[in-house]
Amino acid sequence: MSMKEAYEKKLQAQLDECAAEIDKLKAKADKAEADAQIEYYKQIEELKSKQAAVDGKLAELKEASEDAWEDLKSGVESAWDSLGSAIKSAASRFK
Repeated sequence: MSMKEAYEKKLQAQLDECAAEIDKLKAKADKAEADAQIEYYKQIEELKSKQAAVDGKLAELKEASEDAWEDLKSGVESAWDSLGSAIKSAASRFK
């Protein structure tokens, strides 16, 4: 397995974990009172947007050649960091 393939698998696994975390947050939002639900759903939409951005970066990475994928790695990691921070922030607000 190449470094590129290993990185893709790792990132996909992390994305799957994030999707599960977003689902948990949505379940909490569904149980919240109406006023809180509005705010929670806004945050969930933001998380889904960031998740889609990481998905897009991962798709670009998968399309890249073995030589070019390293150039895309920093963009992927930046999008990933943004998603991770947003999930942590939302999770702390949902408690």
